Parts: sequence; C-alpha cells; structure tokens
Amino acid sequence: MSDDKLNDTQINSTEVWVNKADVAKTKIVHGQLDTTQLQDGQAILQLNSFGFSANNITYAVTGDKMGYWGFFPADEQWGIVPVWGFGTVIASKHPKAQVGEVVYGYFPMGTHLVVNVDRANDVSFFDTHPQRVSSSPVYDNYLRCAQDPAYQQDSQAWLLNYRPLFMTSFVLDDFVGEHINDNVTTVLLTSASSKTAYGCAHLLMKHKAERGGHYRVIGLTSATNKDLTESFGCYDEVLEYTDINQLSKDGESWVLDFAGNKQLLLDLQDLLGDKLSKEVFIGATDVKSQSNKPKGKLHGELFFAPHQVKKRTEEWTRDGFNERYAKAWGSFSAHMQDKIRVVEYSGAQSVVDLYQLGLAGKLNNEEINVVSF
Repeated sequence: MSDDKLNDTQINSTEVWVNKADVAKTKIVHGQLDTTQLQDGQAILQLNSFGFSANNITYAVTGDKMGYWGFFPADEQWGIVPVWGFGTVIASKHPKAQVGEVVYGYFPMGTHLVVNVDRANDVSFFDTHPQRVSSSPVYDNYLRCAQDPAYQQDSQAWLLNYRPLFMTSFVLDDFVGEHINDNVTTVLLTSASSKTAYGCAHLLMKHKAERGGHYRVIGLTSATNKDLTESFGCYDEVLEYTDINQLSKDGESWVLDFAGNKQLLLDLQDLLGDKLSKEVFIGATDVKSQSNKPKGKLHGELFFAPHQVKKRTEEWTRDGFNERYAKAWGSFSAHMQDKIRVVEYSGAQSVVDLYQLGLAGKLNNEEINVVSF
C-alpha cells in the first residue's frame, strides 16, 4: 500500500481512471489528501486490498447504462471502476468511525476514499458523500469487520472475490425459485465459467429438489473453459457456445445471461422460439461482443440484484436474510474450497495490467485475485 505521508496532515493518493468513451484507455492519477480539510462527520478510508474479476469489467462496460460511474466520479471524460475491498479508517471527524478500524465495502479503484459517515451503528455505517450518485444502499454500506461474523483473516481472499458476486448469485437463484414453473425443463447460464454464474448454478442445483423442480442446469462457455467449468461440479451439463443446437426443446427454457453477447442471445431466441419463456440479463463478461450491434430485438428483462435484496430483506427481515445467505454461502464455499487458487497483485501498474487482462477476456478462471496498491 503506497500511503507515504508528506507530513502529519497530507497523504499521497493514487487512482486508476478509465476513459468512459473507450474503456480500454486508462491513466494512473496521483493526488494528495489533506486531513485538515476533513469536515465534521467525514472520515478517510485507506484501501488495503480488493478482489478483481469479470464483475469489475461489467462495471466498466455498463458504467453509463447502469450508473456505475456515478459512485466515485472523476470528471466528465474519465471514471473510476468500483471494487469491493477491505479498508482502514486512517483519519476521522466522526465519533463512530474510529481510526484503525477495518471495514468492508465498495471502494474506488484507488488508495483512498473520503466518506460522509451516516446511519452509523455497531455493525456498519453508510457513506452519503454529496459527490456520490448511488443506485442502492447496498453499495453505500461499510461493514465493521470486527462485528462481521463472516470476516476471518484467513478467508479474506474468498470474501473479497466471492462475497459481492455470490450475493448476486444468491438473490438470482431466489428470483428463479420465485418465478419458475413446472413447464421449465432447462435453465441455461451463459458465461458459465464466471463466478456469479457458477455460484448461481450451484444453488439452482442444490435447491432443485426442494423446489420440486424438473429443470436441468446447463452452462454455456467457450471451448477453452469447458473442462474447467465441468470440474467445478455446479452444472448438470456444460456445452460450448458452438453446440447450442444440442439444447432440448421438449420443455420451456430460461436463459440467465451473464455474457451480454447480443448475437448469442438472438441465436438462442431463434433456436428455442416459443420454448424460451424467460431471458434475464445480469452481466456483460463478453467485452468484445459489446461493440457488435446486430439487428434484432431481445425479449428479456434486466436483473438488478439490489432490488431483490431489498424485497427479501423487507419480507424476511435483515436477520432472516443474513441467515439464509450465510447458509447458502457455507454450502458454496465448502463446495469450491479445493478448486481455486489465490494470486496476489501489488502496485498501480499491476492494477492496470490486470484490468487490461479482464478487458481482453483473459482472466484465469482457476484463480481468485487479491489486489493492493
């Protein structure tokens, strides 16, 4: 972590900025924070480490459409990709944000974040900084690690990489269970090697019997990732994208799309016809396909995880939601524990290089990334 102090009040900061119009263009921006400029109720968080996956690429690619550039604005031309990480309070003018405290939450891809501490309690606090344009309180909440039962020093890598993604897996599986019917015989997941997809697939398989479901969980992935995806044991079957003609048309199908490849979705619509009863759009891991604009209309719906989180939290209570989530997480983490290895990256240039690997679709799906500046 590059937190060299110029004196007792000034701190060097570093951020990676991404060109909103061309997300392949990046620049490393250095600045300074002056702790004497903190206003009452504010605190400075120093990012210790964060996870990086195809999910962060989705944040960049859909930054305008989904509002991700609004969380940590840079300027009109440049944006900062959000990441999930652990941070330490290094300066504070709020009595419930103690210097030295470690928190987990949403950070800019940079070394520091100034937050307006609000709604602080023993478990967490929220950031209500006026420059932050948020789409959900899920993204504004910072959990106090000392009070977080899921936090353990030796499981940081897993929490950084899977926790935010598995939350989407969890509520997406819940959404499927809520709306699916007995006529559905196939639930098809694109980008099946992505963490959010196989997390959801694991839960769809696990809950199939108790739902009385008759569906098969089928993953679609590239030839390169087929063997690895099969080895995860999260699907009934894994097919290559070129083999979609093997899909059964005996019953209705759902498509859960994590790739964002419009041509693939149009092909599936043509292939399955009226047997395709629902398409759900979740992510955009296939970055190269985003520049292709084939003609044709998609007939699906966008899934925004925080909406399902909010709904279930109100219905189940926060404790009830957390209990169900913890049970699902325990099942998934135990299933995956011996199938993934941890790789560490350090330094601003390493962050940029890893981001470019993600844009090129070359992240190693056998690895989870722990990144620091």
